[in-house]
Amino acid sequence: MSKFEIFTDNAGKYSFRLRARNGEIIATGQVYASKAGCLKGIESVKKNAPQAKVVEMETPAK
Repeated sequence: MSKFEIFTDNAGKYSFRLRARNGEIIATGQVYASKAGCLKGIESVKKNAPQAKVVEMETPAK
């Protein structure tokens, strides 16, 4: 089963990653100052991802 993992960095800030069933990391969250903020970020992904569109972005010309 896929799972969200919450972890802290060396500065004590929180983040999360989403792992697929096979253990591969398939998404990562931003850095949050609090665990509560991190949990809200996870809930936002859960809520908004089913409606998310796939949009292909063009690479800017050099």
